[in-house]
Amino acid sequence: MKWIGALLLVSMTTWIGFEISKRLDDRPKHIRQLKNALQILEAEILYSQLPLQEAFHTIAKQIPNPLQSFFRALSEGMKQDGVDLNHLWKQEIDVLMQTSSLGKIEQEILIQFGQTLGQHDFTQQQKHIQLTTSHLDRELAEARDDQYKYSKMAKSLGVLCGLFIVLLFL
Repeated sequence: MKWIGALLLVSMTTWIGFEISKRLDDRPKHIRQLKNALQILEAEILYSQLPLQEAFHTIAKQIPNPLQSFFRALSEGMKQDGVDLNHLWKQEIDVLMQTSSLGKIEQEILIQFGQTLGQHDFTQQQKHIQLTTSHLDRELAEARDDQYKYSKMAKSLGVLCGLFIVLLFL
């Protein structure tokens, strides 16, 4: 019975380590997808001159989840009459943070961007998109660095912590 408990404990800590590692591995991917989405948004606003609701719908068709769900929800939410874009944006960012591996800094960048969305003319909007993209570039470099430093360590620590706890109690 002890061995079954020990095996379950090691399995659980290993799983936790692999989950942490997966989040570290997914964060750069999600930031890249977000940057791509903003580039598509910039093109749709400047060249196609689509309304935001249609631009969000176009973006949702071109990018994978979890950002696809984010932009689809924005598009659907804007179909309602009298919707406040800023409130909808913040609400959907909260949902995105739960379903993605983006961090608090990316959340703040997105919230700041959402406050300017739809408030300016085309050139000012383009500048805000480019500013947001440059902030995301900085975070992408940091996310890659964290992934390189800590991904393998998280996996190893998961296994080793489980073994240590088992050895402590045996």
